[in-house]
Amino acid sequence: MLTHLPTWTTDRVELLKSHFEAGLTCREIAASIGVSRNAVIGKLARLQLTRGPARAEPRPTKAARERSRKSIPRLQYQILQAVYENAQPLQEEPIASERRCSLFELSNERCRWPISTPGAEDFCFCGNTPIEGMPYCSGHHRLAYRPGSRQRVVRG
Repeated sequence: MLTHLPTWTTDRVELLKSHFEAGLTCREIAASIGVSRNAVIGKLARLQLTRGPARAEPRPTKAARERSRKSIPRLQYQILQAVYENAQPLQEEPIASERRCSLFELSNERCRWPISTPGAEDFCFCGNTPIEGMPYCSGHHRLAYRPGSRQRVVRG
């Protein structure tokens, strides 16, 4: 029958202390003594053996780390707010959709802004010439990409 031998004999503890004082890493100490690295780390903690001076500043608490993570969106908001404060005010003038078209007539050369309600008899798309590389004409682009995107948009 196998008997359970203690991992930390007096000899192993003395070896641990001498290797630790010699500056060996936990992995090197573990290989030398014949135990796992985690066993070495645990025993060093129980013996309250630490390397070097303690941290000058304590590690931030979980709540402090979460607050700092939450401050990133706040910082992004402040940057965007500064950009939009300097932006020109929107001109709320009606957009003349002179080239209205159906879904089948849409192409990259026509504004894709929907007019009316899908399924309604008068439903169509703006059809004006869009800004290069964008799906909308300048008027509808101004509506689609306005600051504070949660503002109510009136289609027309």
